[in-house]
Amino acid sequence: MSEHTYTPSTKFGKWFNDRLPLLTLGDHLINYPTPKNLNYWWTFGGILTFCLVTQIVTGLVLAMHYVAHADLAFDSVEHIMRNVNYGWLIRYIHANGASMFFLAVYIHIFRSLFYGSYKAPREIIWILGMLIYILMMATAFMGYVLPWGQMSFWGATVITNLFSAIPLVGDSIVTWLWGGYSVDNPTLTRFFSLHYLFPFIILGLVVLHIWALHVPGNNNPVGIDVKKPSKDTVPFHPYITIKDLFALLIFIIIFSGFIFFSPNILGHPDNYIPANPLITPTHIVPEWYLLPFYAILRSVPDKLGGVLLLFGSLIILLILPWLDNSKVRSAVYRPLYKIFFWILIIDVLALGYVGAMPAEGVYLFIARIGTAYYFAHFLLVLPLLSKIEKTDPLPLSISEPVLTGMPKPELMRNDEKNR
Repeated sequence: MSEHTYTPSTKFGKWFNDRLPLLTLGDHLINYPTPKNLNYWWTFGGILTFCLVTQIVTGLVLAMHYVAHADLAFDSVEHIMRNVNYGWLIRYIHANGASMFFLAVYIHIFRSLFYGSYKAPREIIWILGMLIYILMMATAFMGYVLPWGQMSFWGATVITNLFSAIPLVGDSIVTWLWGGYSVDNPTLTRFFSLHYLFPFIILGLVVLHIWALHVPGNNNPVGIDVKKPSKDTVPFHPYITIKDLFALLIFIIIFSGFIFFSPNILGHPDNYIPANPLITPTHIVPEWYLLPFYAILRSVPDKLGGVLLLFGSLIILLILPWLDNSKVRSAVYRPLYKIFFWILIIDVLALGYVGAMPAEGVYLFIARIGTAYYFAHFLLVLPLLSKIEKTDPLPLSISEPVLTGMPKPELMRNDEKNR
């Protein structure tokens, strides 16, 4: 909580706060000491909170009109689009909101990777964030099934079939997921129930994520700890809230562009065809935000191997704080790490591209190279860099680079070479 003790000014406020300290919590959130050098990459935490609330609210309204039945689901979605007041708007906000949610979360994750926000003492914050991300992927996949179009049906068939690769219990798990011997009405009902439930679990994890964040405090672009409160911190309100609101406004403008001008650009045209178990689409692909992991899944010919790589690619993110042992957090002061960071981004983008392509020829070759580097980056490169990398000198405080005119690390390295 805050460094000072908050005392309500009224008798009722004091009585209420003694029994349920919401006023103390509110004061803590408003006056929370925050590093004053946070840039706009730190605004995506607030943007993600907005996205989650938007998805829950629009999802609740859609659930009032959706019918989770194999014979009625597709028509109920059309009913929402054509007959429900502003149903088209609510559905487009929800469908495009999922893409914007993932866009924001990927930026949030890569910002944490660049500035070392997963390092001690913030390991629990990172793990909670990764659990939120994994649940988001599960929720999004089940939501993709609900319109019960061709891509919904066959996507569900392909992905759930993967569990059959698990030795001994695989077939039983698939039968349980399907509720029978093929993807049908029981599958749709179960996916709808879980899709409705998971966002509230995510909301609970977000509360824990923010709670855990307020114990060590925010990381910052310099990557050194600050004393709270001090000359290096500012109150969260109004300094950080104004910056967050401005970034949110820009985000909403971009979001609105998709909703009103290109609402279907991120979807797949086959999903506007009712599900037909007798006709397989030419090329089955998930939504764009799942494509890198889909490419990893298909990079090996063995089904069990693909499943192990898929789950391994997520588990490796959970244990990341213990793979990178460098004492320096921020990539600003880690010249070699910065290079490999950008290689990782290129690698993930390449995996996303080939994930949307047929698993053959040059696309399969690129997927295998990309998968190999993804695992090598976390299991080989990061531990090796922790031992051999020569980092740049850190400033004594987050104010020093600005107040003393401290040159950029690149210039400092050039000066040292010239000497």
